[in-house]
Amino acid sequence: MKYLIITVTVIVAGSFFWYFSPGSDEPISPYRFVTLEQGNLEAVVASTGTLDAVTTVQVGTQVSGIISSIYVDFNDRVRVGQIIARIDTTLLWSTVRDAESNLERNQAQLKQAQRELERLQPLYDQQFVTEVDFVRAQYDLDIAQAATKSAEISLDRARQNLSYATIVAPISGTVIERNVDVGQTVAASFSAPQLFLIADDLSTMEILASVDESDIGKIQEGQFARFTVQAYPDEMFEGTVRQVRLQSTVQENVVNYTVVIDVANPDGRLLPGMTATVDFLIDSASDVLKIPNAALRFRATPQMFEVIRARRQASSGDSEARREEASGTRGARGGSWSGGANRGAGGGTWSGGGNGNFGGGRDNFAMIWYLNENGDLMATPAQTGISDGQMTEINSAGLQPDMEIIAGVTQVGDDGSNNPFQRTQRRWRPGGF
Repeated sequence: MKYLIITVTVIVAGSFFWYFSPGSDEPISPYRFVTLEQGNLEAVVASTGTLDAVTTVQVGTQVSGIISSIYVDFNDRVRVGQIIARIDTTLLWSTVRDAESNLERNQAQLKQAQRELERLQPLYDQQFVTEVDFVRAQYDLDIAQAATKSAEISLDRARQNLSYATIVAPISGTVIERNVDVGQTVAASFSAPQLFLIADDLSTMEILASVDESDIGKIQEGQFARFTVQAYPDEMFEGTVRQVRLQSTVQENVVNYTVVIDVANPDGRLLPGMTATVDFLIDSASDVLKIPNAALRFRATPQMFEVIRARRQASSGDSEARREEASGTRGARGGSWSGGANRGAGGGTWSGGGNGNFGGGRDNFAMIWYLNENGDLMATPAQTGISDGQMTEINSAGLQPDMEIIAGVTQVGDDGSNNPFQRTQRRWRPGGF
């Protein structure tokens, strides 16, 4: 029990001593920093799409029946007119023979009607038969002629259906789908069933990419695009925008448009159906200063503005005193901080608003916060350029590569606000920056 009391006493005394000790002279920065970089930057619109052949033809059948023979398989090369399958022709031949017999019967009836009319013609001229009998004979001839023509058409249709049983390739290309097997029955009732899918030329393909309506205005015909596929994740492929289709689609209340991209595929590595992750190149810049977007989203705290305002007022007071001492007079000058000594492009001064935007409200200007070589808090306006979503081009005379830029505060005051000047740890001392 005695040893327990001694141990607790030592722990309490050590904690008390640590809390009220002066602490280390090395400050703990209350800020979170990002680094300015210099390099190339590209503004892109990201999208996804599906690779497909430029021209594909669905091969079907116009007659029903059982598949008796198949002569091609997946990935086979075919030429136009090549026989790729056959349908059993037993019933089709029966239809042809029935049509032929029907035509022969109608031709016989036509001959009989012609002979009957020829027999009645001289009798009608000599008035040995009535006009009613003669007109009926003419009518029977006309009916026989129409029936014969109909039988000829039926025979032609039967023969054409017989020819449809032999399925040929409509184009030269590659078979990428085969949907039937030998012995399978196909029924061409309301629509022709798809037996094969033939791609014209896989050395040239296309991507159908879906682009959001907010970005579609940045896409133009002839625009450069690059993409990757999961099969080759470390390789970048290139393409060119061929068409921006006017037809829109709505998915989850988002309006999308289809963009067609032409892609060269000389080695045949790109296959139909692959998912492509596409970047449309909107703009690019070389060897520019770029900053992480986190620094542009940073909102300075009121305490940070107070520090710069106090330093500016002190600097203005010293200058005023020197001028008055030199002139022998002292004038009363009020004045409030309007954002610092620096001026942005166009001569506008930057204001100390909470969001740190450049005075004048233009979106391409921002206020950048950093610590100088003496550890003093500084702010300077900068003009922003293109962005790739993570980094943004920035231009300011006071910024250099590898500078540490403030992107956030790490210490929180007692009132819940982000106060980088409130003493929250014993080792940190005001004035350390």
